[in-house]
Amino acid sequence: MVDQREALKAIGVSEVVLAINYQPEVMLNFLKDFEKKLGIKITCSQEIEPLGTAGPLALAMDKLLDDSGEPFFVLNSDVISEYPLKEMIAFHKSHGGEASIMVTKVDEPSKYGVVVMEQSTGKVEKFVEKPKLFVGNKINAGIYLLNPSVLDRIKLRPTSIEKVVFPKIAAENKLYAMVLPGFWMDIGQLRDYITRLRLYLDSLRKNSPLKLANGPHIVGNVIVDETAKIGEGCLIGPDCVVESGVRLSRCTVMQGVRIKKHACISSSIIGWHSTVGQWARVENMTILGEDIHV
Repeated sequence: MVDQREALKAIGVSEVVLAINYQPEVMLNFLKDFEKKLGIKITCSQEIEPLGTAGPLALAMDKLLDDSGEPFFVLNSDVISEYPLKEMIAFHKSHGGEASIMVTKVDEPSKYGVVVMEQSTGKVEKFVEKPKLFVGNKINAGIYLLNPSVLDRIKLRPTSIEKVVFPKIAAENKLYAMVLPGFWMDIGQLRDYITRLRLYLDSLRKNSPLKLANGPHIVGNVIVDETAKIGEGCLIGPDCVVESGVRLSRCTVMQGVRIKKHACISSSIIGWHSTVGQWARVENMTILGEDIHV
């Protein structure tokens, strides 16, 4: 989610509206530091009841519309990818349609809803949900650039933008798709998240190596004992303490976690302010919630 905010800031976006339906105060506290760091305003639009993927746009309409009439981005938070947003703006202006979506190529399109499009122009012809016969290998990547007029198509009720709104725009020849260069991953499931985190870190290592730590060290307010072993694919949040003999691999450690001597964590997520005790093993796609002690 933070990398999305950084990408938006890089192209001059000054405000982000976050659609949430659970514990908004926790999310706002988490994002407060990034709001100051990036110099970008972050506000929340809270759903009282689930509104699908289109309803939240209607709920936040007053926050999304201004006098400029400029298009706005919509990004799904459960994907990790590169974000060629500047290129997407140019693409959107070039075709003159009402909406642009990013698509990505996959090896097994039968597992997804496939976007059928003209190769030369990118104009979307139709969507085919989990096709049994091959109709294409491009799927919705969850990155959109929409004209304000799209909001007129959405009612304040549970609605799917992918299954209801976009097909109607496509039927009017006003929806275009741009193929996403670089990697893309859905992180809705823990197994996917662990795998995709490694790919994201690999991308950072290639494109922004200074954002990654390297070797036994103290980074900011994170303390890592010199005998601890931090393997590949690890993400460690602020205010964490990693004691002697600890082994970490392919895991995410949230803010304020303490990992005691000789503990081993692999392929798991450790929630905020939790403690992993001495010699404990947390592995096999385990998720610890907030303030858990094992």
